[in-house]
Amino acid sequence: MTTQDILKQAKGCCSILAAADTETKNRALHSMADALIANIPAILQANEMDMSAAKDTLSPSMLDRLALTTQRIEAMADGIRQVAQLPDPVGKVLRQVQRPNGLIIERKSVPMGVVAIIYESRPNVTSDAAALAIKSGNACVLRSGKDAFRSANAIVNILQLGLLQVGIPGALVQLVQDTTRESARELMTAVGYVDLLIPRGGAGLIQNCVENARVPCIQTGTGICHIYVDKEADQSKALDIIENAKTSRPSVCNAMEVCLVHRDIAEEFLPKLHKRLVLDRQQPVQLRLDSSAAAIIPGIPANEADFDTEFLDYILAVAVVDSPEQAIAHIGQHSTGHSEAIITENAQTANCFTQMVDSAAVYVNCSTRFTDGGEFGLGCEMGISTQKLHARGPMGLEELCSYKYVIRGNGQIR
Repeated sequence: MTTQDILKQAKGCCSILAAADTETKNRALHSMADALIANIPAILQANEMDMSAAKDTLSPSMLDRLALTTQRIEAMADGIRQVAQLPDPVGKVLRQVQRPNGLIIERKSVPMGVVAIIYESRPNVTSDAAALAIKSGNACVLRSGKDAFRSANAIVNILQLGLLQVGIPGALVQLVQDTTRESARELMTAVGYVDLLIPRGGAGLIQNCVENARVPCIQTGTGICHIYVDKEADQSKALDIIENAKTSRPSVCNAMEVCLVHRDIAEEFLPKLHKRLVLDRQQPVQLRLDSSAAAIIPGIPANEADFDTEFLDYILAVAVVDSPEQAIAHIGQHSTGHSEAIITENAQTANCFTQMVDSAAVYVNCSTRFTDGGEFGLGCEMGISTQKLHARGPMGLEELCSYKYVIRGNGQIR
């Protein structure tokens, strides 16, 4: 089936879901989750083929993004069930006013229509996107990267089976079969068929969509995430947070990429950081150091590009700063607006940081790895928006809705 055929099918049946009640959508979601669990062997078989084909071309951290296990598929199903438990955003009255002439004007939440998602090597995005689309009353058209195509195709076929079992058209969740750049271009230019385009992937993909899309597009994903260790930080706490933010899953967009350390504690803290991330680890982190840090601990001298790179690997850029204000300025110059954190026991310094840092998520004394739809109570996420219009941060059900005005009168004329 061509990409155009898929888009026409999705557009043709999206009104069915837009009119569905909450019970119907929740029944569909539980059926989708059950279908995933019932077909774990088929998904793992498809994923093994993807892993085998990619083993010589992807880094270990990117292979981890691609890999599925029974536990990860079970987590995907749990995520769908969590979405079923969330309040239905469709039909919610966002505002109501009664005008002096008697008109009652309501602003009501409504589905977008057809949501297209272009993503790369994370098969779990397939089920997350489908679940959020169904609950918010939208059809979704998915376009995975070539590396994950077999896994994504198996997942979509199984999700469609779950929909059909409760009488919902399978065409509401579809996967583009063409993995060339042409299909991505078709989605970007599908005016009249795609109501919202969400790219999830590296900087190149996102920039391509932002520059070339003729349909509404959300800028998501790229995460050059910073953690600033203040002179009044609890250093033990800081080490735990940094290790988690950098190494728990370095290939994801909320992983830490840059560490900024106050000069007053640099000589004490940086050797501890080197020991924790390099000497004490089976998988050491490569430290790329500015000149001040390099004078204290061993590592690779950093170049200018290192502070503007989303490594998605066991690599961390480290710089020494003279003050919280210099840390904030550094973040303002190099951040992608995703997630930043400060480690400090000074409440005034923390408040200044949260006010002045202009990112979608700003943390005090905790890991950037919490920037996630599930961790934010959204069930799962469609992506993490780093822009400000319409949606910002993890995109859940409400961010997949628009609104319209419903006006009730009794013969009024203007």
